[in-house]
Amino acid sequence: MPTEISAKTNITIKLDKSLVRRIRVLAAEQGTSISALIAARFEEELNQRGRYESAKKSAMAAMRKGLNLGERPLTREEMHEPQ
Repeated sequence: MPTEISAKTNITIKLDKSLVRRIRVLAAEQGTSISALIAARFEEELNQRGRYESAKKSAMAAMRKGLNLGERPLTREEMHEPQ
């Protein structure tokens, strides 16, 4: 079975000291590192974006296809006549 090789890259970000303290506490409470916590959050955001794009593409295809209601389409006049 092939093993996935994970290449990691260091990045530098600037955060307020108070935010870093809060992130450290959060990471400690979850038993993880700040790096793992941030990576997981980005992964979650990107996965959600992918699911959204997939749902959007599916909805757009369904709208292009339309619904077959089994009747002829209404005329403009029929659509606008009072009930």
